[in-house]
Amino acid sequence: MPEPEVHITRHSIDVDAPVDAVYPIIADVTRWPYTFGPTVHVDLLERHAGGPQQTERLRLWAVANGLVRSWTSRRTLIPAAGRVVFRQEVSAAPVASMGGEWQLEALDGGRTRVLLLHDFTVVDDEPDAAAWVERAVDANSTAELAALRAAARSANAGTRLSFEDSVSVPAPASDVYDFLYRADRWVERLPHVARVDLTEDEPNVQTLEMDTLAPDGAVHTTRSIRVGFPAERLVYKQTTLPPLLAAHTGVWTLRPEGDGVTVTSHHTVVLRPERIEELLGPGATLAGARELVQHNLSTNSIRTLEQARLHLQPVSD
Repeated sequence: MPEPEVHITRHSIDVDAPVDAVYPIIADVTRWPYTFGPTVHVDLLERHAGGPQQTERLRLWAVANGLVRSWTSRRTLIPAAGRVVFRQEVSAAPVASMGGEWQLEALDGGRTRVLLLHDFTVVDDEPDAAAWVERAVDANSTAELAALRAAARSANAGTRLSFEDSVSVPAPASDVYDFLYRADRWVERLPHVARVDLTEDEPNVQTLEMDTLAPDGAVHTTRSIRVGFPAERLVYKQTTLPPLLAAHTGVWTLRPEGDGVTVTSHHTVVLRPERIEELLGPGATLAGARELVQHNLSTNSIRTLEQARLHLQPVSD
């Protein structure tokens, strides 16, 4: 049986930041969902450090040509060489195998050249499948490199913030999870949700579009991809955002306590500083925008959790 054809791609970009500012963005996969547009969620499954390199095993959900795909990969990080080598353990069809490498080269003037290499094979060597994968790799690599350059430039600009809110709900974790997962019923259950369009093409992976009423009276249309881990957590990434945000990811986490659960809503957002005065008025500041975004998102999260508690709490005799 002939060996499958190995397809090779190469993408590169120059970044106006030193290697020691660029490499951590690639190395820390927890930053990927709010840094790289195609990445929806990453679960770090294993990490082994020792000597000059570190190995990791992770599961990643990402958008490829408009479809959500998931796979498990191993990575070897070699910081001193500016390299990260990766290889998929379990690929998603039509990909049969995929691997590659990030390579960082220091340039004059404190700049960095980033090279992103991929090699892949496809199921049955189908030409159409190979073309589909190559389009996805090209689109995602181009987007990721541009996002990496932007993230390295704004690393210390104060545009990213993370925060969380928790509410205790006297109900089983499975019931609370169902309330959060069944977003198709949010219009009738949540007063701040005006419209919902929910699709689920495969179990535990949803696309959610909705119109939300903000505390300041504004109506925001958002589109999110959600990945569910039943009765445990529900993670999401907004792919259509309010104009003030460059990125928004979040997770609902359920922690059993006593006769109920504590539900925590965690948000990470990245602001667009260039649009603050345009959207919030002359003289508006980054600090004020941070406060407004946190207030609006926290208010809606707490509203959702309070409604879950009202909906699920036992009825008194």
